[in-house]
Amino acid sequence: METTTRWLTAEEQRVWRRFLFACQSLFGAIEGQLLRDSGLPHGYYEILVHLSEAPDRALRMSQLAAASSYSKSRLSHAVSRLEMRGLVVRMDCPTDRRGQIAKLTDEGMAVLEAAAPGHVEQVRRSLIDALTPEQIRQLGEISAAMIAAASLESAAGSQAAAAFAEPEADCLEEEEDPGGCDG
Repeated sequence: METTTRWLTAEEQRVWRRFLFACQSLFGAIEGQLLRDSGLPHGYYEILVHLSEAPDRALRMSQLAAASSYSKSRLSHAVSRLEMRGLVVRMDCPTDRRGQIAKLTDEGMAVLEAAAPGHVEQVRRSLIDALTPEQIRQLGEISAAMIAAASLESAAGSQAAAAFAEPEADCLEEEEDPGGCDG
């Protein structure tokens, strides 16, 4: 069966390249600010944020992987690095020998609280303040469509889509067995 490539039009190519450059510029500015001001890569900051928002500042490693942009193996490495800095502790799950829980330490919370104002200001400078309220709403809709399209392509995408699909849904709600772990 022969397939035909659907090449991008000149306008689609222009928008695609502009989008790529915008994303690279945004992520570069955010990464640079966090590294400069707090010594945290953005991915590590994201892990600390998810833990700070969880009950008892702790999540199963699988929940943390689903909520973050990390695969389980990359998350394990990142949590190990955060452990070495004293920002996170990893504990065995009391109900499942295979499972582990990552918990934000008091020092980790202090680092996050110190990093947050500069990070939020950078997000405002690089994205929010550059857009009108209508553009922000549209960006939310565009982002949701992109996440939905990506979720069709991969299991990781569907995990991310589930985490961001319903803005009103609290992805950190208590589960029936909050002590159970699934590594």
